[in-house]
Amino acid sequence: QVLLVESGGGLVQPGGSLRLSCAASGFNFSRYVSYWYRQAPGKERELVARITSNSRSTNYADSVKGRFTISRDNAKNTMYLQMNSLKPEDTAVYYCYVGGSWGQGTQVTVSS
Repeated sequence: QVLLVESGGGLVQPGGSLRLSCAASGFNFSRYVSYWYRQAPGKERELVARITSNSRSTNYADSVKGRFTISRDNAKNTMYLQMNSLKPEDTAVYYCYVGGSWGQGTQVTVSS
């Protein structure tokens, strides 16, 4: 059974940091390009970051470049999103997407 479980979301003040995790099970996580998406209220889901299976290549949305870092640990079947210098416009539900499957999402709220 394919399962992706995000964690690490929460409420943070502008300028703060959070680290999201996506734990994968039920499939060979290390084979797949992996993605973080987010969806803000009333908006479409958007791609935030992408990482290749061997971590050699990463890509980011322009809106998060220089602030967010995607990484993975294939030995732990886990992907991460380090989010620094958070802004109110980063408020959204964050999802991981791997191998055609979605996680359930984790809420990130940036507010003072």
